[in-house]
Amino acid sequence: MKRFFNSRDTLVAESLDGLLRSSAGSHLCRLDGFPDIRVIVRKERNAEHVAIISGGGSGHEPAHAGFVGAGMLDAAVCGSLFASPSVDAILAAILAVTGPAGCLLVIKSYTGDRLNFALAAEQARSMGHQVETVIVGDDIALPHARFPRGLAGTVLVQKVAGYAAAQGDTLATVAAKARAAAESVSSIGLSLTDCNAYDTAHTTRLSSGQAELGLGIHGEPGAQQISVAHADTLMQQAAHCLGAALAQKTGQKTTPRYALLLNMLGTVPPIESTLLLEAFAKTELAAQVDLIIGPAPVMTALDMNGFSLTTIALTDDIHKALAAPVEPTAWPGAVLFGSPAVRPMPALPETFRFAPSSDARLETLMRRAGAALLENADALNALDAQIGDGDAGSTFAEGATEILKTLDRLPLANPHQLYTTLGAVLARHAGGSSGVLLSIMFSAAGQSTGNWAEALRDGLASMQQHGGAKPGDRTMIDALHPAFEALVKNGSLTEAAQAARAGADSTKAMTHANAGRASYVPDATLANVPDPGAEAIARLFEVLAHQA
Repeated sequence: MKRFFNSRDTLVAESLDGLLRSSAGSHLCRLDGFPDIRVIVRKERNAEHVAIISGGGSGHEPAHAGFVGAGMLDAAVCGSLFASPSVDAILAAILAVTGPAGCLLVIKSYTGDRLNFALAAEQARSMGHQVETVIVGDDIALPHARFPRGLAGTVLVQKVAGYAAAQGDTLATVAAKARAAAESVSSIGLSLTDCNAYDTAHTTRLSSGQAELGLGIHGEPGAQQISVAHADTLMQQAAHCLGAALAQKTGQKTTPRYALLLNMLGTVPPIESTLLLEAFAKTELAAQVDLIIGPAPVMTALDMNGFSLTTIALTDDIHKALAAPVEPTAWPGAVLFGSPAVRPMPALPETFRFAPSSDARLETLMRRAGAALLENADALNALDAQIGDGDAGSTFAEGATEILKTLDRLPLANPHQLYTTLGAVLARHAGGSSGVLLSIMFSAAGQSTGNWAEALRDGLASMQQHGGAKPGDRTMIDALHPAFEALVKNGSLTEAAQAARAGADSTKAMTHANAGRASYVPDATLANVPDPGAEAIARLFEVLAHQA
């Protein structure tokens, strides 16, 4: 797999220095201990407040360095990739930020972290410092584990502890609130992939049809392998596991209210992360959630393509702590969880301005044409992926679907009224540049004074004026223009189909595109690949000619 890094040995140090140079790290600095001691601290802090320190192996960014700042952590101790920091590094962090009020260490429940942080705490105490610890083991995937793993719930405990410290609470109070929060957090992870810790020999343990439920943040196998399914189904499985664990934890007689953290584990794109929140909203557990945090990458696992759900039982104090603003920009904030806000639609122009009318032959042709565009969607997408963004087939299929749905409302017996209506349907429902260009063409054709074929040619001229393309620019116009000229000349769909095919095929030899998405790609990628839009038009006319 391709990755952006120089070497595994320098990865963490270079990443941390990059953070300090960034807008997200302008309030931070590091101890001068590289490469063995990697500690990120606040440039300024209230020395009278309890210091909050956390850390662990790197590879979980933004945790933990990304959460250093007012309202959360005072220091983060960063180990090597997936490896606990050393005792000396942890001790250095304690000594750097701990004043008379003492410090609290927030520790993820992994053997190395528990041991190294505990030993550093003992050494600091022997030097006269007040040090308390809290261990977070929020994973519910392995119910019989003696030491449940620390997952994204660690960050919620950091937030609660940071808020208490910022209010000036004593070390004993801060520690008590953090421990109560740690007892209250529960997490479950689900991923479509494992992760690659910069191992050139890495091989995935999952097939293309497998996902994992109940996994940690270090690439270790999940509690169970499950089948890849729709997002709603996968979310239901994760939420059901978490809900069952919560019911067992709290008892069936109580129904606590929760805050939910929807954490992205590494490579889930934004469009899918918000879709996953919508999927969660459909689960039974969603009915018990009052506050939502995310979706956002909070505790990641390098390039893992998955998510985790973390709940914490809400009290007034927890609600205040989670909702309080903080300095670190990596904290996504907490908002009330409810239905999407909606406001009334403004009045849009009427799509169906004309009374429907019938033309059996034309209706048959349109049904065949629509079916052809739907059948060819995947093939056209694959063709478009070679020279564009891979959605040409979907765009044409989307328009065809909308037109097929409205056949009984179309004025089929009047070509100009039909063109106007098709233009309005596409304007409202079709996406992409192809959709709007075809809408322009049909709308202009509806205003033409020529016959049905001449009107199409006039509409194409309007499309060219607005879109800027002309024959020879390697667009769908290379098929439309000759096809319409053939229709104007003799009205033959057969000759129009032959002209469209010749036009589409001619784009294979065009090694440069002057318009459309292909104009943005290197010329070398265009060789022997027809323009997808022109190919769609050619296939459409071939179906029409065959059915005529």
